[in-house]
Amino acid sequence: MLMDPCELSPSYVRSIAPYQPGKPISELAREMGLDEKTIVKLASNENPLGIGPRTRAAIEAAIGDVARYPDGNGYELKLALSRRYGVELPSIVLGNGSNDVLELVALAFLGPGRAAVMSQHAFAVYPLATQARGARAIVVPAKRYGHDLDTMAKAIDDETYVLWIANPNNPTGTLAEPQALEAFVRKVPERVLVVIDEAYNEYLSPDLRADTVKWLKRHPNLIVTRTFSKAYGLAGLRVGYAFAHPSVADVMNRVRQPFNVNSVALAAAEAALNDMEFVAKSYAVNLQGMKQLEEGARTLGLEFIPSHANFLTLRVGKAAEIYKRLLRRGVIVRPVGGYQLPEHLRVTVGTAQENAKFLGALGASLQE
Repeated sequence: MLMDPCELSPSYVRSIAPYQPGKPISELAREMGLDEKTIVKLASNENPLGIGPRTRAAIEAAIGDVARYPDGNGYELKLALSRRYGVELPSIVLGNGSNDVLELVALAFLGPGRAAVMSQHAFAVYPLATQARGARAIVVPAKRYGHDLDTMAKAIDDETYVLWIANPNNPTGTLAEPQALEAFVRKVPERVLVVIDEAYNEYLSPDLRADTVKWLKRHPNLIVTRTFSKAYGLAGLRVGYAFAHPSVADVMNRVRQPFNVNSVALAAAEAALNDMEFVAKSYAVNLQGMKQLEEGARTLGLEFIPSHANFLTLRVGKAAEIYKRLLRRGVIVRPVGGYQLPEHLRVTVGTAQENAKFLGALGASLQE
């Protein structure tokens, strides 16, 4: 009998369940015979406003130079981030989306015989990145759908090297408030790296934003990750970044691919970072949209998890079936059964029209 080449892979890699992204509009159109223009996608926490005019101009200008390799160090974007946040260049790591930066943490600091602590219901990339390195995942039960920080601190053992926190958390939208979060960071031994994933930071009200960047000087074991995929609207170009102690950033950069962020993405991110008017508009639209979804959920008699991000997770009962009924009505949301939330669906905040279509389709699907 011929050997299955798959068996050449380590067992911890073969047992990984692949990450399931939100269904693309084109795929649903093919499956259901629908017109793409009539489909509403609220599955991937994308910015419904697209991108700002400054970002579009930067993209158009950068296209003419795509025959050249990008700046492998991303100097101009790092300089812009340094000026905005007061972080020195050696403390910045760029990635192909913040997912890439999270993977770099795992690649640099995890491996067989090591462990990482994370919360139940937390972002799927944490267990995937941990398992892909042959490390052990220590999953702490959630508290009111969010991170139980005290229990997570107690779960740290002698093999723990990394601790993952999403704040706000995806897919639940829960938040660890600044004072509690820093008190937690102080509890964690310095030999354990604390990764605070702030992908949705720009959607927080200013009074709830933890000044984690300033914490870096007090906590050399802290890594803060952010992305341009959400409020800045660059999900398709993939740009993320991390702030860390220079020695931590140095190790991450050693395992980073030389050209992991493309030239168009670098130019777009630099422009987007400085387009605060667009980010403010995105924040305002999200705030109104969230109210619309919450009011709609209450009208339908549905429970939901109060969210601090750009999505809302609702309890709909037979979520897998409701998800399929919504697809037939041209609405794509996200089932979260893989996060141990089999009765919930996550919906991204869209435009007022998109939110209204979703709520109408949801009401009809619940009565079907």
